[in-house]
Amino acid sequence: MSLQVIKNAIADKKMTCPQCKKPIQKYDKYAETIDAVRDGLGYTDIDSRGSRVTLTCGNDGCAWTERTEFWSQYIED
Repeated sequence: MSLQVIKNAIADKKMTCPQCKKPIQKYDKYAETIDAVRDGLGYTDIDSRGSRVTLTCGNDGCAWTERTEFWSQYIED
């Protein structure tokens, strides 16, 4: 679900670069974070409540990039 939110925010130009204040152009290296793994007697359960992504501004003259779990703070309504 988080990946789709990131894709939509970038496509709709709602994710803003904190350095140049223009829309972020791309993302890379998306990964779900794992909170807990329970394994026993043939039962495995994984709790995943977050995600980490590398955001890159990509606008001319701005080299901002950041790997973050807090990507939602860059989305503006």
